Amino acid sequence: MSKGKVLVAMSGGVDSSVAAKLLVDHGYDVTGATMQIWQNEREENHCDRGCCSLSAVEDARRVAAKIGIPYYVLNFKDDFRKQVIAPFVDAYWQGETPNPCILCNRHIKFEEFLQKALMMGFDYIATGHYGRVVYNQATGRYALALSATTAKDQTYALYTLTQQQLSHLLLPLGDLVKERVREIALEAGLPVANKRDSQEICFVTDNNYARFVEEFSARTSRPGNFILSDGTVLGRHRGLIHYTIGQRKGLGIAYKHPLFVKALRMDTNEVILAADEDLYATALIANNPVWSAWPKLSEPLSVKAKIRYRATAAPATLYPLADDQVGLIFAEPQRAITPGQAVVCYKDDLVLGGATIMRGATDDEILKGAKCGDDTNYSG
Repeated sequence: MSKGKVLVAMSGGVDSSVAAKLLVDHGYDVTGATMQIWQNEREENHCDRGCCSLSAVEDARRVAAKIGIPYYVLNFKDDFRKQVIAPFVDAYWQGETPNPCILCNRHIKFEEFLQKALMMGFDYIATGHYGRVVYNQATGRYALALSATTAKDQTYALYTLTQQQLSHLLLPLGDLVKERVREIALEAGLPVANKRDSQEICFVTDNNYARFVEEFSARTSRPGNFILSDGTVLGRHRGLIHYTIGQRKGLGIAYKHPLFVKALRMDTNEVILAADEDLYATALIANNPVWSAWPKLSEPLSVKAKIRYRATAAPATLYPLADDQVGLIFAEPQRAITPGQAVVCYKDDLVLGGATIMRGATDDEILKGAKCGDDTNYSG
């Protein structure tokens, strides 16, 4: 007897292919589907391995045939353009460094794709993400938990998942390490068993974000001045969208010691440079928080927090602030806190939620603005 009908999001890569194979083996009624979200001539010519390429669709189709499941291609190009590409580009023009994978997960994979699956009569969706969905009988709530493989854990990019989404989500790879996933693919004879993992953003396959932002928006970034914090002009920059906090490479500035991007000053079109030791801050302010492991945040809480995808989770205290904002004070200073990136909070192995970083801050700013005991609802 089937455990339920599952629509598996298949990218043509080894992870989603093995996820589909495991679900078949575990007795689910499985169908595969690839989301077509982005294709243009430049990106298609540059890379034939990305999750958006025509060859990826063919790879997924071959895997589906190998494991004996139906397969569809679903068109989400308009949704992706509106809900991922446009906000990504807008964020760059605002001096931020966004994470488009979080936008895609939030709006496309676990919203549009899930709703499509439910409309088609499926009970669940599944992906090849490395993470685990757990259920707390005592609280009656679902939560996202760390995967078995720290190096491949992807929960940072999944923090926006809601209770409804988690209740319909299967993550078959959550208890596996990457090496075992490869072994399963080889043992099953999957045609993508030796396929390389994709490393780049699917719609910017040459990693030239500034080029993409300018072409998409038909705008050209304005050159301006590189300056030190005291206002000393060091040279000219190519436009703010070419830089991110903490960057050293590509500045073209000769100085008595290495310089890094400390801040992007939108009002004066200036890039502030500083020594590495000046990039550290002990606190940050973030907005638009989403919490799924609990219904609300009303008191300070000890957590571990990641300020970017590949960062190590660091001990911190999380504070609710006014105006749909939160603050974090870290036990140790954090390097290059970057507006537009997500800060994701963990308690033991559970993902509590996260928010979008606005800026670095001081401890005093957070403590003065903290709202404690007012039962403010920050529910996701």
